[in-house]
Amino acid sequence: MTTNVLDQNMHPDSVVYLEHDGKVLLVDDLGNGPCLPTKGRDDGGEILRFPTPKEVKSLGIEFTTKMSLSIRFDSGTYEVIKAYPKIGWPKDWAWKDDCISDDCVHPVVRESIYRSLHRLVSKVMIQNSDGDVLMAKVERGHFHGFWTLPGGYMDHDEHPTIGCVRETLEELGLDIVLDSSEPIITQRIFNNEGISFVSFTYRSTWDGMLSELNLQTEEISEAKWFDVREAHAQAVSYFDKQALRSILNE
Repeated sequence: MTTNVLDQNMHPDSVVYLEHDGKVLLVDDLGNGPCLPTKGRDDGGEILRFPTPKEVKSLGIEFTTKMSLSIRFDSGTYEVIKAYPKIGWPKDWAWKDDCISDDCVHPVVRESIYRSLHRLVSKVMIQNSDGDVLMAKVERGHFHGFWTLPGGYMDHDEHPTIGCVRETLEELGLDIVLDSSEPIITQRIFNNEGISFVSFTYRSTWDGMLSELNLQTEEISEAKWFDVREAHAQAVSYFDKQALRSILNE
């Protein structure tokens, strides 16, 4: 029977996640590779993992380090060095999308690939004719108790122009029409978990009354108009601040 290296805590403390245009380098427990996953495999075969820095060097691969991730499991914490290999496109490496559904691919690999996918957020700055900005006080999630611009995570098959309109209707009961201006696009990784967030923030104009709104009270406790400087001061989201700063700079 094949030993599960995660259960035995035998996985190296530090490995290198080499990715080149959708291809990743996997090795066996002895550091031999490249190895390929089998989609749908669950027969307890030999564990495939990322190589250690020493194993990458032994394979003669030079790389440029991009960042270092911390993967925390009950069995311990693993350092994953995210890097770009200085080689031609490695057609004999594994497709990253094939690693997810193979139970013999180590969880450190699958978790690292999962974290490499962008989280997409779509938001909107709604202004009235006086230039004030409509903000909502959030009742749950990352910004509980704080003021934010309407919006949220995009659905899987959703365009960002649709996402922020849908979210505004759900949160505030307000069916907005977006202005024709291009969105403010902002990307950032906030901690050593390495998850990348990308925000698309659009603009819209509405001159209605707050009494016309129908708040989703489980998520939004209050809506309020702020002048732009006050809105920027109230905002706690990095993406909201970046978007509001663009108005201040006009």
